[in-house]
Amino acid sequence: MDRQKLFITSCVSIATAAMVFTIRGDVAGPMSAAFGITNEQMGLVFSPAFWAFTIAIFVSGNLVDVIGMRTLHVLSAVGFIIGVALVILAPRPDAPVASLFDHTGTILLYIGFFLFGLSHGLVEGVINPLIATIYSGEKTKRIIAVHAWWPAGLVIGGLLALAMAALFNASWQLRLSLILIPAVTYLVMAMSLTYPQTERVTSNVPTAEMWKQATRPLFLVLFVCMWMTAAVEMGPDQWFPTVMGELVPQLSPSAGSGVLFLVYTGGLMFALRAWGSALSHKSPLGTLVVSSLLAGIGLYWLGSLDTNSSAVAALIAATVFGIGKTFLWPTMIGVTAELFPRGGALLLSLMGGAGMLSVGLVLPIMGERMDDYGPGAALQMVAVLGAILAVIFTGVWLYFRSRGGYRVVPISPTTTPAGTSAGLRTS
Repeated sequence: MDRQKLFITSCVSIATAAMVFTIRGDVAGPMSAAFGITNEQMGLVFSPAFWAFTIAIFVSGNLVDVIGMRTLHVLSAVGFIIGVALVILAPRPDAPVASLFDHTGTILLYIGFFLFGLSHGLVEGVINPLIATIYSGEKTKRIIAVHAWWPAGLVIGGLLALAMAALFNASWQLRLSLILIPAVTYLVMAMSLTYPQTERVTSNVPTAEMWKQATRPLFLVLFVCMWMTAAVEMGPDQWFPTVMGELVPQLSPSAGSGVLFLVYTGGLMFALRAWGSALSHKSPLGTLVVSSLLAGIGLYWLGSLDTNSSAVAALIAATVFGIGKTFLWPTMIGVTAELFPRGGALLLSLMGGAGMLSVGLVLPIMGERMDDYGPGAALQMVAVLGAILAVIFTGVWLYFRSRGGYRVVPISPTTTPAGTSAGLRTS
């Protein structure tokens, strides 16, 4: 088993999923025009990004120990490849369709994006337990490091799509085909590698015990928090080009500069996750407290901007938000892996599924808030979640402090993860 190659394959696969997110937004306009569908129908096409992801990650959490991580990882790459092919080759209707399911072309379009969501869920369902298994002594650090390639994929996909459109006037089909490059790359890598069994299986933890872990009070607290952390981190991202264009027109006068704004925050996240993961590994609960505060402050600040605000103020506020949101998702996954190792892939999939479902729910709520009260009010509404999270995480931090500090829980009483000192770290 080659841990380094497995780590790299995981990085490439999550970058592929991120590129789908960025390029999807870039080609939405010309794609909807080509198929003669409305914005509402285009939104329906994109919807599987959330619910198909959730289905896949829940299924993989239960099947990863039966089918194996290698098989699921390969299937995720195949799903991306077939999805691209279906969307590009789908026949276009001659006239607008009343329903997506009235024409073969729009049906294939929907299936293609369903496969994108399914593949993304499989990627998360595999790489989280894989990294927790091969780096059992530094789970949070390594999970954050591999998730650095989510913002990296956003940056790469965004810049490539913009460059191809601006320099070569590339069609939306050609821009969408960019996804094939990393998908085929990690497909070949995954097929050539040996994957281990999960930590739970090798430690002979029964399935019934894995399910029992999901009922523990502390896990339930973290599970509830995951709904809020994901909403704070990813909800505003989907609206940023629109929001910044309305609040600070001089910063985002066009859709292209809106994408560049996301590229900036994505680059910031990549740098912090890639080189700051050791800090979060040292104090994961402290990281969650500080991250929640910064994300909430940054969002509230962004929400207070108006058309008279300077681009510099907007950039600083976005930087504060960007720093705050960076460690939320991967640290939540890492803490779950460290505190509930006997929960195995199931608990990790529950956390990931809750996070993506949360984003799917908060987006229309933010949209309604924007319609009724303006974009600033929508951001400030989500900022409140950051304050709530800071209070909850401080309470959890104080709980562990009263018990001697945050400790990595060994999967069995007789084992201590490699690379830790009796599992004790600052909290």
